[in-house]
Amino acid sequence: MPWGQVSPSIYETGRLVTLAPWLTGHRRRLEYLVAAQRPDGGWGGPGGYALVPTLSAVEAVLASLAPASAGSGTVEVPDPESLLRAAERGLRFLACTLPAIEARAVPDMPALDLIVTSLTDAINDRLARAAPPGLRFAGRLSPPAGVDGARLAMVQAAVRGGAGLPAKILHALEVAGSAARGHPAIRPEESGTVGASAAATAAWLDVTGENGAWTGSRRRAERFLERVVADHDGLAPCGIPVTVFERSWVLSGLARAGLEVDVPPRIVADLAAALGPHGAAAAGGLPVDADTTSVTLHALGLLGVQRAPAALWEFETDTHFCTWPGEQGFSVSVNAHVLDAFGQYLRARRASRKACAPAPSETPGAAADGPADRYRAAVLKLTDLLRDRQRADGSWVDRWHASPYYATACCALALHDFGGRAAAEAVRRARDWVVTTQRPDGSWGRWEGSAEETAYGLQILALTRSARPEVQESFTRGYEFLHRAARNTLENGAAGPALWHDKDLYYPAAIVRASVVSALHLAATSRTAPDQTEDRQ
Repeated sequence: MPWGQVSPSIYETGRLVTLAPWLTGHRRRLEYLVAAQRPDGGWGGPGGYALVPTLSAVEAVLASLAPASAGSGTVEVPDPESLLRAAERGLRFLACTLPAIEARAVPDMPALDLIVTSLTDAINDRLARAAPPGLRFAGRLSPPAGVDGARLAMVQAAVRGGAGLPAKILHALEVAGSAARGHPAIRPEESGTVGASAAATAAWLDVTGENGAWTGSRRRAERFLERVVADHDGLAPCGIPVTVFERSWVLSGLARAGLEVDVPPRIVADLAAALGPHGAAAAGGLPVDADTTSVTLHALGLLGVQRAPAALWEFETDTHFCTWPGEQGFSVSVNAHVLDAFGQYLRARRASRKACAPAPSETPGAAADGPADRYRAAVLKLTDLLRDRQRADGSWVDRWHASPYYATACCALALHDFGGRAAAEAVRRARDWVVTTQRPDGSWGRWEGSAEETAYGLQILALTRSARPEVQESFTRGYEFLHRAARNTLENGAAGPALWHDKDLYYPAAIVRASVVSALHLAATSRTAPDQTEDRQ
């Protein structure tokens, strides 16, 4: 089964340099890190988004300059002088950035506190024990304000004590250090991955082979890592595989835009099979989550395969739906997707009753749905929640994506489709925000205009439908930009900016291409035909 199309990650690639120097492509990974360093000495995205990739790259370069560790063998590295210069510049960047960054500027990304504190400790330890000859940097690094090591200490103590870890923590198992190596309570998935992460898998993999009882698991993990780097030109993405996540987002986006897609029956069957009694996970090695569960349900519903969304009740709290139980943050896009799933289910239920057909919950093989009144109450709850979370300017922001255009598209489309008249004002404000934030060249984007974010802007304007002249003009300008930019995205396969949140920012190529195709289709077919309900507000 395909694992998905995800861009390489500086963070994850740096972890392979340290944890798996024996793995094919070690020199390639070091050369990539040196070449990817920014002029200011950092790596990765702007502001707080540079913390995790820069810490990983600096620690990896320092590790490559250290004497070979036992069991690592002889590995070829690039020019040591270039590595030393990269480490020096990276350390100076961190020494200036870490104390100055405000807590609110630290992005809400998975395991960020664990990663930042573990890598800060690792760098300080390397500098104290065996600083590379010729390194002029002197001093210690400290995590930024608001990031402490309390949770890391708990995780490391649990691993050292032999306890198993929650599936969501396995995705960042590398923070546990040497205690993760060959941990008896952890086994790779059938694909060979631990936690759907190359770094986590490398952290667990016992390449010494001291425990012969785990030979089969060890070989699966080795094959997984070899396939990952072979598929990514020697590098590694943050999350892999992402099969269910990719297919659900692609198919739901295309179907919502009205594209008639001939989906192979096997893919539909695989998506349906991914929905267990507790929901769906993005891929093997990851926990079930409300986001993947909701989008999978919505995608299947739009394809005519209705499943009752009863599994989503496991993610309900008093105030909202969490991504997974115990989540420390909050996501508007997750709650928008839950609204999509519930709303689509209720719509299909009404349609089946009008047609005198069995309701979706009564379809053979479908899960029991529970009282329809509970779903309707949840739709009202989610509508109010999303309205309350809308920012003063009409947009939304989210913990799973760097761009407000993604979050706003998720919320505005869910509210327009299923929020009823109570959501009309919120949808109008979102549409106005899109129009007023358009760039002079017709694009949309947080840091720069991008095809992905322009596609979200066009989807909002097209699918919420307004006949106002300024909306029509904005739509036309956005389409003209996207039509020009689409050649790079669709024909040349060029990657846009990495905007999606994992341990590092990433670019899910197939999902972005589907968003662009959907927007172009809407431009060709809708031209923002007015929604009659808007004119009656």
